[in-house]
Amino acid sequence: MQVLRHRGPDDEGMLLKGCVGFGHRRLSIIDPETGQQPMSNADGTVWICFNGEIYNYRELRAELEPHCSFATNSDTEVILRLYERYGEACVTRLRGMFAFAIYDHARRKLFAARDHLGQKPFYYHHDADTLLFASEIKGLLAAKPALREMDPNALYEYLTVRIVAPPRSMFRAVRKLPPAHTLTFENGQVEVKRFWSLDFNRKLSLSFDEATDELERRFLESVKYHMVSDVEVGAFLSGGLDSSLIVAMMSKVSENPITTFSGDVPYERYSELPYANLVSQRFGTNHHPLTIEPSLVRMLPKQVWHLDEPSDPLSLCVYHLSELASKHLKVVLGGDGGDELFGGYDRYYGNSYASYLALLPQAVRKRVLEPLLGLMPAGFWYRSVSHKLRWILDMSYHRDGSRYAKSLSYFYFSDRYRDSLYTEKFRSEVAAFDPEGSIKQYFDTDNASELVDRMLHSDSMIRMPDHPVMIQDRMTMAHGLEARAPFLDHKLAEFCAQLPPRFKVKRNKLRRIEQELGRRHLPAELSRRKKQGFSSALPYLLADEFRTLYDVLLSQSRLVAEGILHKAAIDELLKAHLEHRADHGNRLWLLCNSEIWYRMFIDGESVDALQETLMRGSADRS
Repeated sequence: MQVLRHRGPDDEGMLLKGCVGFGHRRLSIIDPETGQQPMSNADGTVWICFNGEIYNYRELRAELEPHCSFATNSDTEVILRLYERYGEACVTRLRGMFAFAIYDHARRKLFAARDHLGQKPFYYHHDADTLLFASEIKGLLAAKPALREMDPNALYEYLTVRIVAPPRSMFRAVRKLPPAHTLTFENGQVEVKRFWSLDFNRKLSLSFDEATDELERRFLESVKYHMVSDVEVGAFLSGGLDSSLIVAMMSKVSENPITTFSGDVPYERYSELPYANLVSQRFGTNHHPLTIEPSLVRMLPKQVWHLDEPSDPLSLCVYHLSELASKHLKVVLGGDGGDELFGGYDRYYGNSYASYLALLPQAVRKRVLEPLLGLMPAGFWYRSVSHKLRWILDMSYHRDGSRYAKSLSYFYFSDRYRDSLYTEKFRSEVAAFDPEGSIKQYFDTDNASELVDRMLHSDSMIRMPDHPVMIQDRMTMAHGLEARAPFLDHKLAEFCAQLPPRFKVKRNKLRRIEQELGRRHLPAELSRRKKQGFSSALPYLLADEFRTLYDVLLSQSRLVAEGILHKAAIDELLKAHLEHRADHGNRLWLLCNSEIWYRMFIDGESVDALQETLMRGSADRS
């Protein structure tokens, strides 16, 4: 409980009864007066420990009141009463973000669940007749330090596709409960089952304008639900389409000005503050801008400690923005999920282009197109024209789920780095594992048939919950701040899955229907701007800090010492990057994060010790 205090700084509670121990740290948002946890039913036979928010709890309570009495005004008690009435099917009635565990003493059974799109985390360790679970892995490590053993497959997956997909975690004996799954623990046995999935096969017969009208109605409904709270709700406002639309809808339903927060990473011409200011002025928000002065040396150990696993540059930006917001309120709405609902990434049309290019004979691509591209400058930016053309050509050599998985791994440590980066020992250890397997699995599903739908399905089920959504949860909760995501409402996601793919992606036009909604509500300047990404520039802005990280960490890498990575490969990556011969910014970020993670969670170095080492190394360089 103490190690997770940052997630709930307002209150704490504990249950120790028989074979059960529940500990809870509370961030008081709904029913601050009487919603303490763990919470029980009237006779103390059923107990719940809950993390999240149930947005339709008032409707559910009204439905349940003829059948039972309530002792609190909390959404927590609504889940408890639903379980008493409907058993494990209670989870199908919930609209919100949640991870909870219910212990039923009469049945000697624990029942747990994680929300539809994985907004709230649930980690567990099962060993014979014992089950441990927590919102963050560090809670499990505090209970059982022996769990500090790396899963080689997870490291391999992270370095390949920048995620660690459930049920894996970075720790061999710690599992993630996947989104939209329940877990039961009874008689020493764990059973995990799916309770919900997205279906892209049933399409609505609507015109584009009719679909936009319906999207507006449903999105406004989702925003209203996400504003249910007994404390003030603000918003992250990046100046991008997703967060700007959220602020527009919030302003429609709020009687008071919305409090908004923007973060800016100063790099060349990529500032987003002017666009955020336009939206703030349009809707009269109480706006708080922040110019982020990022530093890997200052922040990386603290970030990795909060994440429990290595991650990517987005975490640095969200950490600083959350720190600012937490000084003003407890709840913010954010734009997570928009790209995955509406098709917001270049790869959604890029994979289509690759399929057209694949119609050319392979010999023509190998002998004509590859040499021609070899004459173009490499371009030191992952969105440069030469990067995109090389990517499309490379993707044309693959098909179906394999192509989509490789369209992601291309920017990280894809197959072409396998022999040079990894030792023979490590390659042997992970030989039976496919690090792209989880992406292929959800691409090659029966839940979707058209190409764009298959990509959106894979991203929604795997990449989104284990990358941006995970980062948003950890970096906001690091400051006792709750982030809610209206685009991740599962009812809205179901509707969007029923829209024809052409309403989202058509040729190189992305997010078509969301762009149309934006034209109805947002300043015209926003609809003309290109998508940037909050943290896209960081690996380039912080290029000089890689020298310090190399000198302090990678030059004496523990991952090298443990026989996992080759030092020569790391040396060459850094040299090529610093000389601008090749763009390895994202790859170096992955290595730095992995090294910090290993030293902290496997070797046991403290955050403070690593911080001091990095700061001292930085001072020596200057």
